Parts: sequence; C-alpha cells; structure tokens
Amino acid sequence: MLHNKPQKSLHVAASHPLGTLTAEEAYIWEKLDLTRLPRHVAVIMDGNGRWAQKRHLPRIAGHRSGTQSARTTIETCARLKIEALTLYAFSVENWRRPKTEIDFLMQLLREYLRKEMPLIQKNDIRMRFLGRMDELPAGVQKDVREAMEKTAGNKGMVLCVALNYGGRAEIVDAMNSILAERNGNGASSQVTEEQLSRHLYTDGLPDPDLLIRTSGEMRVSNFLLWQIAYAEIFVTETLWPDFNRARLLEALVEFQKRERRYGGIREGEPSDENPARAAGH
Repeated sequence: MLHNKPQKSLHVAASHPLGTLTAEEAYIWEKLDLTRLPRHVAVIMDGNGRWAQKRHLPRIAGHRSGTQSARTTIETCARLKIEALTLYAFSVENWRRPKTEIDFLMQLLREYLRKEMPLIQKNDIRMRFLGRMDELPAGVQKDVREAMEKTAGNKGMVLCVALNYGGRAEIVDAMNSILAERNGNGASSQVTEEQLSRHLYTDGLPDPDLLIRTSGEMRVSNFLLWQIAYAEIFVTETLWPDFNRARLLEALVEFQKRERRYGGIREGEPSDENPARAAGH
C-alpha cells in the first residue's frame, strides 16, 4: 500500500463527511464501520526530529511540518464526530531539551492557536489543555486561556492538548487536590478510583479507547497513565509529519478488529478454572 503525502487541505463535499478522498483513503474508508468508532482517541505525536534528520533539516523543521498532521487529524476526527481527541504536545520531561528548541515549540504553539482558530470554530470544537499550565511562559498561558474561552460554547469534539503534561504528575496533582479538599471538610475515608478520576485533568471525558503512537516506539512515555488502562494501542512506523489521513483511517480500522473484553471473556467461551489466569486479559 502506498503512503501518500499529507494533503495540504481537507476539501468538504456534501456527499461525504470527509470531502474529497484519495484512492487510498477511499479504499480504507470502505472497511470502516462508522457505528463502531472510538469515543476518545489519544495520540503520541512522535518522530518530528527523525523526520527532519532524514532530510538533513534542523529539528524545528520537523516540528513545523508536524503541525499539518495535527491539523488533518483534528479535522478528520471532528468530521467523524469522535467525542474527544487528545494530542501529546509537550511533556514535563521536554524541558530538558535545548532552550532554543523549547522556545521554538512554545512560539509554534502560540502561532498554531492563532492560525487554526477559524478551523477550530468552523468544526465546533471545544478546546481543553491538560497539564501544569501555571509553569508555562506567561504568553502561552494567555493564549491557552483565550483559546478555551473562545471555544467554551462549542458543542462538537473536545480537543485536548497535553501541554507540560506528565501522567505521574497528573496523579500526584489529583491526590494533592483530594487532600486539599479533605483538609477543608475533615473527611478521612479511603480514596476510590471514581474520586481520583474526578480530580484528573480529564474529568468529564471518557477514557481513551484508542492510543496511537507514531514512529514505531513501543512505550507510552508517561502519557495518560491512569486513563489508558484499557485502551487499544496502535503503533505505526510512520513518523508524525508523514501521518496523513489514510494512516489515521488505517488506525481506526485496526481498532475495530480488536476484541474489547475489559478483563472478561466472550459469551459462550469456557472460563479457565485457574483463578489467576481467568483474571488475565
């Protein structure tokens, strides 16, 4: 199967929710069951640096090229009426990168929010940001607040941008929030999963049922550690700047091939007499 270059734009056609399709996209589309799409897709956007290196370009060229893949993924998921999409943009560990690269990434984010706001509004997308926002540069914090305010009334897909995000940091923040709440009312009962979930950055959203990772790395990189407990994981060798609409549709088709049992067994399937194995997935 040929991997086509990402399209520069998505053209809307009344006859199709995604507009004009390439031959490859149309072929994959025929395999897709629109009644069985994931509710929440999470994406680890990896491979920008390697993409640039392969082309003898600076790393920042890979980051800039990756914004087109983000645009295509966001618009496609919105048009498919997927409930939520979370993109891993900047982790708490990314502060270890060279200052010039960090400064570029922050500027690129601000530029992206301004440039893409018309597309976000057109597709009725509501924006949320997951992470420790108070540690970001003041200008970024301002743009993040404005993006959330401008889209607060939208009723379509929720787009979450994980920014200065870490899965362990999120759980620590949730526990500290619970402790602060309890210090105020004197409660001392045990913490439940439901209570912790209410204090996570993703409160009110369904847990991701599909996690996509580009660039072929086989790890979750401290991303949504609590929420992806039962997510189907799709790893592709495609580097993020080359992750086009066909690759996204491919991931959705693969998701539909998985059998989601959440630790249970199929109806009519004989159970294992060994309790330890019966509890396995």
